Amino acid sequence: MHDTWQPKPGDRTYRPRRVQKFRLKKVLGISAIFSAGYANVGSSIYYALGVVALFALGATPIALGLAGIIYVFNALTYAEGSAMIPEGGGSASFARHGFNDLGGFIAGWALMLSYIATIAISAYTIPPYLSHFWPVLREPAVDTLASMGIIVFLMFINVLGVVESSLINIVFIAIDILTQVTLVVLGIVLILLPDPQILVQNMFGEGNWPSTSNLIFGIAIAALCFTGVETVSQLAEETRQAAKRVPRAYILNIIAVLVMFAGISIVALSAMTPQALGDPINGWARDPVAGIAANLPSPLLQSIFAPLVAVLAASILLTATNAGVLGISRLTFNLATHHQLPVALSRVHRRFRTPYIAIIVFSFIALLVLAPGLFAAPTFFADVGALYVFGSLLGFALAHAAVISLRIRKPQMPRPFKVAGNIKIMGRPVPVTAILGLLGTLGVWVVVLVTNPYSRWAGFAWMFIGLAIYYLYRRRARIPLTHYPNKHQEVIREG
Repeated sequence: MHDTWQPKPGDRTYRPRRVQKFRLKKVLGISAIFSAGYANVGSSIYYALGVVALFALGATPIALGLAGIIYVFNALTYAEGSAMIPEGGGSASFARHGFNDLGGFIAGWALMLSYIATIAISAYTIPPYLSHFWPVLREPAVDTLASMGIIVFLMFINVLGVVESSLINIVFIAIDILTQVTLVVLGIVLILLPDPQILVQNMFGEGNWPSTSNLIFGIAIAALCFTGVETVSQLAEETRQAAKRVPRAYILNIIAVLVMFAGISIVALSAMTPQALGDPINGWARDPVAGIAANLPSPLLQSIFAPLVAVLAASILLTATNAGVLGISRLTFNLATHHQLPVALSRVHRRFRTPYIAIIVFSFIALLVLAPGLFAAPTFFADVGALYVFGSLLGFALAHAAVISLRIRKPQMPRPFKVAGNIKIMGRPVPVTAILGLLGTLGVWVVVLVTNPYSRWAGFAWMFIGLAIYYLYRRRARIPLTHYPNKHQEVIREG
């Protein structure tokens, strides 16, 4: 008979420390997550239209339309993934569940590059719109310094923990959509309908149609307009009834984005030549919507819409820049929680309760990305756009691959929203949209790599640095590269 151990007087009983699990409050509804998604995707029309026109010229609406199809595939994949895995990591979470920790890290690190480029390019396009009031902001060195100042300002704001109000976002986006719709209607009624030949000439006239290589690259860059699809997914953890509301928000974003982008691109090419639209020095490449307002046929309408567009665009782009700072800190927090980055990067400030190290580090990296703008490098604007596309499309491709993998490997997982239109692979139904989205995003990604050396070398350098950090951290912590031994263990953060 075995003796049963009993504590003796004076023995100390060890009780394992209870680990507090940090959860975000579920407070957001459809209007809040739709406005956040549209703020990120919809704001890109204020700068991406000009970047696309720089290469696609008169084929800009066609390039946007083809990229828009890929956006639909991306949105549907994210709708299924976010309803199934309502975490703040987006494609990083999908890839971690669909493959392993290493796959999740690769997706997350690629998205970090996208967020850094979001911060840089959104801030870089604010000064041209504000130059309506202060023309000095048109000078290359001045506007780049102003852009850097905006990033530094938002960095301090986010470290101090100033809360962004979803109600303010909703109001801004409502005014933004109303203004864009009004511009489209006025452009159609006052410019396009009186003389439809203007659009035909600006699209297909001599010198206005791009070369095949430029058209292909223009389609790749057009993906820049649709890279904010990650935003809604990152808010899933804070959304009430996320399984229902997140997919609905994605559907609303698909409709709003495609309609507005089609209308604005057609009106823009009716109001000005593609050369004027895509000229980053003397044209409207960095403020294309302001170009529409400035080319309205009525001086009265010009005087009304020019300052309105300037203020509204600057406000939306400031929101998008701030969303990039917020997004990268959330993503860093998610990766560190699952031991894919050192915990120090998500350390919370004792007083302000914000992940200040991540905010400061990645804001400074965005400042470095903007540095070439001080010297008026002729390809700088397109290079930053291509860098943005590099990170986003790699993350999107992994999201599609992860959803396909989850359909095959984990069919038992609950899927409150399931994309229709499937084919059988290994006996499992796999969505056709995910397959087409995977092929489309990978195809565009390869085009960017081949045609843009800056994004190729800078992008791969970024990925190499990230993989080195991941390898060294996991080896030092004695954690396998592909999985964490105890999936239920939480990271303890010191405040």
